[in-house]
Amino acid sequence: MTLELCYIIVGMLLVFAVFDLMVGVSNDAVNFLNSAIGSKAAPFFVIMIIASLGILAGVTFSGGMMEVARKGIFHPQFFTMPELLTIFLAVMITDVLLLDLFNTYGLPTSTTVSLVFELLGASVALAAIKILTQTTGIALWDYINTAKAMAIIGGILLSIMVAFFSGAVMQFITRLVFTFNYQKKLVRYGALWGGVAMTAISYFTLVQGIGGASFITEQAAAWIKTHSGLIMAGIFVFSGSIFQVLLSFFNVNILKPIVLIGTFALAMAFAANDLVNFIGVPLAGLTAFQNALSSGDPLNITMTALGKKVTTPTYMLLIAGSIMVLTLWISKKARTVTETEVRLGQQDEGTEKYESIWLSRKIVNLFDFLFSTVQNLTPELIRNAVGKRLSPAVKDETTPADKPSFDLVRASVNLMVSSAVVSMGTSLKLPLSTTYVTFMVAMGTSFSDQAWGRESAVFRVTGVLTVIGGWFLTAFIAFAASFIFAGILFYFKLPGFIIAFAFAAYVIWKNHHKHKAQEKVKEEMTIYNLDKVDNLQEAVSQTFDHLAFLLKSIRESLDISFDSLFKGDLVTLRQERMRVKYFQNSINIIIANIFKVLRLLSKEDHHVSYNYYQIIRRLQKLSDGHRDTVTRSSMHVSNRHTGLLEAQIIELKEIKKVFLNIIFLVETAFRDKRIIDCQDAVEQYHYLRELVDDYNENQIKRIRDDSSKTRLSILFYAISGNSVMMAKQNIKLLDIFNESFKLNQKCSSVE
Repeated sequence: MTLELCYIIVGMLLVFAVFDLMVGVSNDAVNFLNSAIGSKAAPFFVIMIIASLGILAGVTFSGGMMEVARKGIFHPQFFTMPELLTIFLAVMITDVLLLDLFNTYGLPTSTTVSLVFELLGASVALAAIKILTQTTGIALWDYINTAKAMAIIGGILLSIMVAFFSGAVMQFITRLVFTFNYQKKLVRYGALWGGVAMTAISYFTLVQGIGGASFITEQAAAWIKTHSGLIMAGIFVFSGSIFQVLLSFFNVNILKPIVLIGTFALAMAFAANDLVNFIGVPLAGLTAFQNALSSGDPLNITMTALGKKVTTPTYMLLIAGSIMVLTLWISKKARTVTETEVRLGQQDEGTEKYESIWLSRKIVNLFDFLFSTVQNLTPELIRNAVGKRLSPAVKDETTPADKPSFDLVRASVNLMVSSAVVSMGTSLKLPLSTTYVTFMVAMGTSFSDQAWGRESAVFRVTGVLTVIGGWFLTAFIAFAASFIFAGILFYFKLPGFIIAFAFAAYVIWKNHHKHKAQEKVKEEMTIYNLDKVDNLQEAVSQTFDHLAFLLKSIRESLDISFDSLFKGDLVTLRQERMRVKYFQNSINIIIANIFKVLRLLSKEDHHVSYNYYQIIRRLQKLSDGHRDTVTRSSMHVSNRHTGLLEAQIIELKEIKKVFLNIIFLVETAFRDKRIIDCQDAVEQYHYLRELVDDYNENQIKRIRDDSSKTRLSILFYAISGNSVMMAKQNIKLLDIFNESFKLNQKCSSVE
């Protein structure tokens, strides 16, 4: 490797540092935004301002963590400067790609774990190459700082368990004291609780984190630690007194400032602990390059100097912090990741992001058995007393749109426990995963708060298992990808760098378009929002608006699926099959909205209630027909079965034309709230029935002369039958529409 190429690599490292800051913050923003956003402690822009200030303060405390990238995973004295630059560039390429992938799918992963395993994979690759090509007599494990690496990995795994159980226990005790109706209890114990929370947050962010601050002298840090008891006592008395004044004289809900201060503290702890994950490697590369240039032999000198303590200038930390803050404000992917954690911890049931799997059901059944056993062994007096204090609050009049995902009590516990665990890790120079800690604390508090009830437990556990599975996947991908990239960069030199850079740019571009498509689907789903509707007539009107939009989407999907089946276009059929879940979610939301309409109905409206039950029934059948048609078509082409005969294509095209026109008529009536000729729709339905009967006769002839094979015949009958069934459901929905708007038309001839 030439010195000129080393200059290029250092420049690329600095460019990747900016990208890594952006994708890293997009994923890790959930760590400190979750509690404040989920509890709606303040307007969104206020939360963002406070988190931004916390980040800028926290980066100045991160100096001590930078050593992890330089010597925490490998022994730099066994590598030359070009070899280290190869390792660092492989790490940065892998890190940007990996974090951007997880951001695209809204999964919170660990920037710490990705960094550790990327450094491990790349350094193992270079060490293996050196062992195979040189006679150094040094074993593989001599190159790797196994003791430190194992301590970091062990600390991360231990923090997962500590975080979950700490969050669960602390939330249980807190809820036992304050209950869900915490307003009255807050007047009695609020100042004391606020003082404890502020003391805990201050201790772990100030006292334990002060050692890594770039602007604090060693003498000042030592004085603060020596007098920590006095400082904490002062903070407890001062903050408790302030909170008592706010409670007694101004009737302020002190949990809101506690949550906001906790947000600041956790953002600060995050920046102090995780900044090394984003800029530690590029700074280590820059340091190695500068040290090599100052020596007489820059390409061959070993990097023993990296083993020494190096102070990172404060201005560089603040520049990095400014990029993080800017990303926090503009990144849409940060919102996606935050939404995942908030929805997994929401107190009330709602639309779940994940389906249940067998493992989640087994876990739920196991815990249900354990809790039932403990409950039976607990004396009835204690059981009743605890149950009374832990029973959910009486429902208020807050609309679902304004209602927080969880209350301020849980939000304050999330922040207090998370900042404590993260900051303690920082003080021990262990780069704990803030994602693991905050996520598991949030899951522990939601579990203890009974947010995972019978209606949602299996879905929430599936979500948690998905996220945790992604963490293990992070470690595997990080190690393997950085190992491969390091080998490519080492052997192919400049062409390898160009290929790796182009590949990274292409993958990021693909992920960007994937995320835009997901956001478009999410925007489409917002049309089904009935949260703020409290007028019956408006609710009924909007329900049919939603049905019109759904029918239009199903009509377009079936149109595409039919044409793709005729052409044998497997790619398009698979895309439509992937959209089946979207339609099922849409129907589930409409059904949930119908339940809201039913709550607005008076008890005397029995007939109207029956009509809405019929809508649910028709929608479920419509969903089943659409799913079966698309799935059968996709599987038939995917299995490479015989394609449709020309005669079958002609017949199905005619069925499609009539069937989709019926959907269009009903969709138009719902959208425009206008009368259509019901008789026209009925006549088309009967014509469709006659067509299908005639074509079924033709199909029997094809079966007899063996021109249509078994699987082809099954597909033909299924599609034609589904078309008639779905057309019938549309006519029945039109009946309900006409009656709901007093149009006095019935399509009763359809049976």
